[in-house]
Amino acid sequence: MRSSVNWTVLGLVIERPSYGWELWKRFERLYGDVLPVGGESNVYAALDALRGRGFIEVVGEPRRGGSDAGRQPKPHYRATAEGLEDYAGWVIAQAREHSRRSVLFARQLGALSEQPEIALGILERYQLACLDDKGARVPMASEFPAFVPGLADRLASAYGRSVKAAMLEWIDCARREFTALAGKKPRL
Repeated sequence: MRSSVNWTVLGLVIERPSYGWELWKRFERLYGDVLPVGGESNVYAALDALRGRGFIEVVGEPRRGGSDAGRQPKPHYRATAEGLEDYAGWVIAQAREHSRRSVLFARQLGALSEQPEIALGILERYQLACLDDKGARVPMASEFPAFVPGLADRLASAYGRSVKAAMLEWIDCARREFTALAGKKPRL
């Protein structure tokens, strides 16, 4: 299964078993800024794919009756043991891929040792990409609220701050290296 949307929906089901519309709303709130889903139908397609693979199952019978008598039933989904196991493997694979891409970027930038001015330009653009649209600095941990609701939000917030700070520190290190190379390069 290659779709990040499918894996993300599985993570939401693991976090809290629920039904399609509620999962779509949570998806939009938690992931809409980093993984646009397009619409509710994509979440339902993900649920179908996950169910077909045996990663999720319907919990009990879909509800009908009361004021919802004329409505489509709302099946609630929960993750299976196989879904939990495969999700854990996918999360680890994502971490390995992130690490691999970071090393690849650093080595590709290092290939510009004979062209330090180009590397410095890339670092400038990379630094801007690491900051927000206004070029804001990385806030200190004390500037963030003490409580961010939801474990996923708290972890994402802490991860984002830590990674951004580390990336900006690395950019400063790389900039010093390339600035030194630019200073040693003979002028024509």
